[in-house]
Amino acid sequence: MAGSIGPMIIVAVIALALYWPLMLWVNAGAAQRSLDNGAELGCATAIACATQLRNPVLPAPAQLGSSLRTMSLPPLAPTSVPYNTLITAGETIVGLLIASVLGILLAVGLVGSRAFERVTLPWLIASQTVPVIALAPMLAVVLGQYGVQGWLPKALIAAYIAFFPVAVGVAAGLRSPDPMQEDLLITYRASGWQTFWTLRLPASLPFLFTSLKVAATAALIGSIVAEISTISFSGLGKMLAENSRASDTLALWVIMLYGAGLGIALVAVLGLIERLVTPWRAGQSR
Repeated sequence: MAGSIGPMIIVAVIALALYWPLMLWVNAGAAQRSLDNGAELGCATAIACATQLRNPVLPAPAQLGSSLRTMSLPPLAPTSVPYNTLITAGETIVGLLIASVLGILLAVGLVGSRAFERVTLPWLIASQTVPVIALAPMLAVVLGQYGVQGWLPKALIAAYIAFFPVAVGVAAGLRSPDPMQEDLLITYRASGWQTFWTLRLPASLPFLFTSLKVAATAALIGSIVAEISTISFSGLGKMLAENSRASDTLALWVIMLYGAGLGIALVAVLGLIERLVTPWRAGQSR
């Protein structure tokens, strides 16, 4: 654990050290253009104005902290970012669960039947080429005709994006056992299902969790895109769309930070579950 935290701290320190000069550089250009156009910014020079722009390219730490505090309190208010983050998190988790079940079933089919793989795999690949931003409103309209509204269409769109990495990863894991191990089970007259449960499934667990970490970030993106592309009354996507139209860059930065934090939290939880389910891997990594 300490070995993995150390590099993260180093990267964070480097990022923080570079943030202030980068913020001054990118904001000074915008401030200078405003001053040249005769705008009253309340400061004399572009460098002085770099930390006071109403809509900065990169917010100053004080600006970002003030916006974080304003948009986070009270945390359970419908207009607060924490509340809307919870809405998006719920949609993402449900979508990831649906994607996990569907992906595992498809992986079992792909490994168990060559005919099923030849028929299904091209369509699975083709399904991932459809732009989500075009699929989301169409799916919402179709489901709306059957009374399915609210968070469920967003969760289904998240599942649509996330199931493919799960299916491919688990299929690779089910094929990963050494042929000699399979031959050994055959000599013991193990059935196909016994081979699956005792050899293939345990071997696929590391692949499953690696795929789930990729799928979790994909599902989060799918949920946010679905909230932007459909009629939504809550969620990070809805807040992104509203503040983008208002050109409120400070609010956009706060929402993006919450979205990034949510993605990190989802991957961290999956990592914790992985250590609990596959304790033998922790021993191998020491």
